Amino acid sequence: MDKKANLITTDNIEQLIFLIRGEKVMLSAHLADLYGVESRVLVQAVKRNIDRFPEDFMFQLTDKEFNDLHKL
Repeated sequence: MDKKANLITTDNIEQLIFLIRGEKVMLSAHLADLYGVESRVLVQAVKRNIDRFPEDFMFQLTDKEFNDLHKL
């Protein structure tokens, strides 16, 4: 496999950042993809180590926010 195929650029990452509730956020699915793990594994790891993260590190999208993202 070509090493360039796995190259992560700032442009690629910038496309995964959304403005939600006035905050720049990345979805857990996108972060998990960047780290090469399943989304549920990433969320479990954060929950197990929640004391290592700021209080506002993670939040749940409302149904409307979720549906609005899927329209993009």
